[in-house]
Amino acid sequence: MTIEEIKKVCVAGGGLMGRQIALNTAIHGYDVALTDNSKEVCQAVKTWAAEYLAGRVAKGKMTEQAAKEAGSRFYVSESLEEAANSAQLVIEVIIEVQQIKFDFFKKLNGIVAKDVILASNSSTMPSSMFKDYVDNPSRLANLHYFNPALVMKLVEVVQGDHTSEETAQALMEFSRKTGKTPIHITKECEGFVVNRAFGALKKECLRIVEEGICTPQEVDLGLELGLNYPMGVFRLNDLTGIDLYFHMLEQWFKESGEKPAGYDMYKSMVEKGELGRKTGKGFYEYT
Repeated sequence: MTIEEIKKVCVAGGGLMGRQIALNTAIHGYDVALTDNSKEVCQAVKTWAAEYLAGRVAKGKMTEQAAKEAGSRFYVSESLEEAANSAQLVIEVIIEVQQIKFDFFKKLNGIVAKDVILASNSSTMPSSMFKDYVDNPSRLANLHYFNPALVMKLVEVVQGDHTSEETAQALMEFSRKTGKTPIHITKECEGFVVNRAFGALKKECLRIVEEGICTPQEVDLGLELGLNYPMGVFRLNDLTGIDLYFHMLEQWFKESGEKPAGYDMYKSMVEKGELGRKTGKGFYEYT
């Protein structure tokens, strides 16, 4: 598959990341079908997309014509079969739970043609985990966006041993054509590049809090004012979702048998429904 052959893109998952990846792709000229098995999520995505495009026009960031054209290329469906039909690229952005992803790729494999590129946005699960669930795994890779995907320029294209050079290069060029700056990662590793480096920092920040040295909010101030980070690790966690990070900690706990730093704190927050910005409260409160 070459970049010239990618005309239609399917994005599976209508959450915060999925909807932004899909709309960004539509804004840059591709036909996009976003799918989610929740009727409520699909309706919310339609409303959000219309409001976002209208807001860009109101702020003078986009012409009315450009917004209208982007909207006409953006389609939402509850049916994976319908959304993936005739797509040349499918980007998976569903919940970070192994079995759910296994089931998804097994189902997707039975829907799309054998040369359709299959990309996972996951930063915790390399695409090699799914290669036994798809025919022709050479067309399978990670395409990892950063939150908020409509704004952040970086994309990680991760080429596993099973991924062909053609697939990796097609995803690199697709990223560029959708306004992103991709980095080509030629070997799978935990966290890829950014999250591997950030993970080391995050662990130390969690240990600082657990040792009672200072609060999460004070850690953030130290990073933001002392190291000129645009956002501290805990403020960023509120943006990306406390539950998402807890899923990662839980997976690590199950696989290693070793309770990771911060596990109990995040477990408590999830149980209380304090998931960050999306619920109005996490490490900070939002009105």
